[in-house]
Amino acid sequence: MKRQNVRTLALIICTFTYLIVGAAIFDVLESREETSQRKELGRKKVELLQTFNLSAEDFDELEKVVLQLKPHKAGVQWQFTGSFYFAITVITTIGYGHAAPSTDPGKAFCMLYALLGIPLTLVMFQSVGERINTFVRYLLHRLKKCLGMRRTEVSMVNMVTIGFISCMSTLCVGALAFSYFEGWIFFHAFYYCFITLTTIGFGDYVALQNKHALQNELPYVAFSFIYILTGLAVIGAFLNLAVLRFMTMNAEDEKRDAEQKALLAHNGQAGGHINCSAGPASPSSTPSGCRGGNGAGGSGGGAASRGLRNVYAEVLHFQSMCSCFWYKSREKLQYSIPMIMPRDLSTSDTYMEQGEAFSNPLHSNGCVCGLQHHSGISSVSTGLHSVSIYRRLNKRRSSI
Repeated sequence: MKRQNVRTLALIICTFTYLIVGAAIFDVLESREETSQRKELGRKKVELLQTFNLSAEDFDELEKVVLQLKPHKAGVQWQFTGSFYFAITVITTIGYGHAAPSTDPGKAFCMLYALLGIPLTLVMFQSVGERINTFVRYLLHRLKKCLGMRRTEVSMVNMVTIGFISCMSTLCVGALAFSYFEGWIFFHAFYYCFITLTTIGFGDYVALQNKHALQNELPYVAFSFIYILTGLAVIGAFLNLAVLRFMTMNAEDEKRDAEQKALLAHNGQAGGHINCSAGPASPSSTPSGCRGGNGAGGSGGGAASRGLRNVYAEVLHFQSMCSCFWYKSREKLQYSIPMIMPRDLSTSDTYMEQGEAFSNPLHSNGCVCGLQHHSGISSVSTGLHSVSIYRRLNKRRSSI
């Protein structure tokens, strides 16, 4: 089974397992409280019916009126500030439910507005998150250089750590602010910020719904809007870093499979024309023989291994037009086809000496590396230098 299919199946199984575990835990935590609340509300309903001599139909009508009045307790919801607040909850998919269109034209426009706005917002936050990660990576690199650290590269662990700290700081700052403005305890304000910035949006806690805040407290309104959009950008940057990397695995696997198939097909074509191997007793000598694809020893594991080495050398030489940059092509090719090409293949003395035995010196073409060699495998490659020159270059690379 392909790696992509195995990963997809594993993700499906893990997701449903996670759902089952979550359902069981919520059942244990919430079911008793729900039962007790239901009994208490039923008792209060009976008391109200008896106290005010209401019928069941009158009580149901009163209940509908109370529910319809609830959004209007916060003031006017559909002036510009309230409409802007609603538009934010639509395109960010937060969807508190504190306000909703009541007219048919408003509902139709809401669907069209969300259809265009949600993809636009997702792309925007994805792009902003990528820019934030790039800027943070640059700052960390400069900081490591200023501190004189030997390794100035910014690792994935560094980025994930900074992203996690940024998310927690954003949530804590918002919790402090909303606990002050809304009168919530810190835990409930933190809960509200988390539910909002993860776009869950239950609507059990909604800011700007007390004391006509949308009309009377414009600085607080501006802070709330800026906080929601900035917090979503920070969360988007962290998700870009931690989650989207896994979403690209299938595409990378498909690309790697295509490269492997191309190399194997190339190897089959090359093996059908020529098969050269060095003698086992003298790896530094010239090859013991060149045989056609149908010759003795032209099939089997040994021939396939030699053919893969030939293909690796040909692609590697074709990519590197200057032996000073040869190791860059080598690393790039090894990263793209790690399942076929061993990492120590091109650095072994046997491979280097065999490659040198296949080559004949040609004139220099102006490359700063000096003398170049013509590869017996590819007529367009420049080849490698002698073992001593290569070792000096490798030592130079290590020093850099």
